[in-house]
Parts: sequence; C-alpha cells; structure tokens
Amino acid sequence: MEFTTGQIASLLNGTVEGDTSLKVSRLDKIQEGKSGGISFLSNEKYEPYLYTTEATAVIVSEGFKPTKSFRTNLIRVKDAYTGFTQLLEAYVQLSKSALTGVEEPSHLDPSSKIGPNGYRGAFSYIGKNCELGENVKIHPQAYIGDRVKIGDHTVIHAGAKICADTVIGSHCEISPGAVIGSDGFGFAPQEDGSYKAIPQIGNVILEDWVSVGANSTIDCATMGSTIIKKGAKIDNQVQIAHNVIIGENTVIAAQAGISGSTEIGKNCVIAGKAGIVGHIKIADQTTIGANSGISKTIKKPGQTLFGYMAMDMKNFLKSYTIFKNLEGLENRIKELEKKP
Repeated sequence: MEFTTGQIASLLNGTVEGDTSLKVSRLDKIQEGKSGGISFLSNEKYEPYLYTTEATAVIVSEGFKPTKSFRTNLIRVKDAYTGFTQLLEAYVQLSKSALTGVEEPSHLDPSSKIGPNGYRGAFSYIGKNCELGENVKIHPQAYIGDRVKIGDHTVIHAGAKICADTVIGSHCEISPGAVIGSDGFGFAPQEDGSYKAIPQIGNVILEDWVSVGANSTIDCATMGSTIIKKGAKIDNQVQIAHNVIIGENTVIAAQAGISGSTEIGKNCVIAGKAGIVGHIKIADQTTIGANSGISKTIKKPGQTLFGYMAMDMKNFLKSYTIFKNLEGLENRIKELEKKP
C-alpha cells in the first residue's frame, strides 16, 4: 500500500511541512527510517534521530520546534503519538480488509450463514447454525463451534478456538491460541474425597470492541453467561473463570487470573500476575498492581491496590519501610531487653 504525505496528513487532520506529493509505503522506527518510510517523534529522547533519519516523513506534534536542520518532511498533528496510532489503525484495517474469500481445505456447515466480504483461511472449521456478520475474518486453523454468533468486522486469528454458543460482538479481535467458551472449573467434592464434574451449560458473551490476547482462556458459565463488556482489553495468557463479569474498558495484563463469579467494574486496570478470588466485586476505576492478591470485595471506586494480600498502596509502602528494617528493629529490641 502506498500513500502520499498529503494523503496521510489529510487522514490525520494535520499539515505537511515539506513536499505533499512524496510517497510512503512503510512504517519505520525513527532511528531506522529509510526512504519510502514514515516515522513519528513523541518522546524527546528520540529527537536526535530526527536530524539523521532517512525516513521520507516524520509525524510530530504541532508545538514541536526542531533545534537543528533536518532532511525529512514533517507532518504536524495535534499529538504525534495519537496521530501515529491512528495511522497504525488505518494500516491494520486496510490489511485486514484485503483478506477475502475462502482457502481450501476448510469446513463450513451448510446450516451456517456468513455475511459479505468475509475470509476463511485454510483448515478453519465452522460448525452448525453459526451466524457470522459482514467482513468477519477467520484465519487458518481457527475453530468455530456450533451456534456461535460473531458480529461485523471481527477477526479470529490462527488457532483460536471459539466454543459452542459463544456470542462475539462487532470489531472484536481474538488472538492466536485463545480459547473462548471452554468448560468452567466446576467440581463438587464427594464424601470419599473425590470430585464430581458439574456440567457447564452456559456460554460466553463478548460485547463490541473487545480484544483477547494470545493463549488466554475465558470459561463458559455454569449457567447463564460469562460476560466481557464493551471495550475491554485482555492481554496474553489471562485466565477468566466461569460466570465472571468484566466491566467496560477494563484492561487486564498477562498472567492475571480471575476466579469464578467475580464482577470487575468498568475502567479498571489489572496488572500482570494479579490474582482475584471468586464471588467478590471490584469497584469501578480500581487499579490492581502486579502480583497483587485480592481476597475481598472492593467497594470504593478509584483505589490503587498493591501487595499480597493487597491493601491500599500508600499503606503498603509505609508498611514496606518497616518490613525491610525488621532485622534492625529486632536487634534494637534485643539490646533494650539486655538493659536492667
């Protein structure tokens, strides 16, 4: 794909400082920029590269003032980082739209329906009574179980598994190896010490604009639905158990685990390796630090929690100053005990 600097400026509501007819066909890091590429500058640490880069164009913020001469062309936008993000989004969308048609071998049950401009990669499987919207992309070796519904412009990447009865909204992205709708971890203890499996007959619902990372797992509900609400973003290797509800625009980083029937509010941030027990509620706009453990309901919105078990971050940091000096405090106590 090839565009002029003028076309890119128009897309980003910016202006060109230089030649508007030059063509770019590649996205480059500013320190590695070559002719035909476009880069961006938003961090002042990288400013020296502006004066040496060979990139055809560099996106900068409106207020940026160079301190040396440069050879490249500038595209000035309100915010360089946001502008480059918009350009990346447009590039990815164009790349996705280019994929259409059917690669063989692939399987589509005759009872299932697919909207226009779709794509089915080689060795993909779509089961019975499925409904796929417009411009849905099913990449190679992806599995779509029976009675699955997928909204417009959603992408299911290679090797992802979408189990029966799952509902996925529009503009969602399921990364390679993710499993949506697998059985929840439900076992009833028996008198002899063994466990009896509890049938998991619910489903998973992903609302619009949800992203699920590679090798993450979202279990189906025992009854009812596990729900990931609009705009939530889930990183790689995250475990979400049965009947969990994730609020709108909440982000969850890698290796976090959320136990069954817990409800996470909207606009929360859950950092890597955080662990959350089941059957509790987390208030809106809660931030949970890496490796933190949450064992009880968080009622107050907007808190930042850190530690294991997690507590208010300020209290944890105060406590930590005592933790790391325990040996010295112990020695002082022993000296005091020796005194008459």
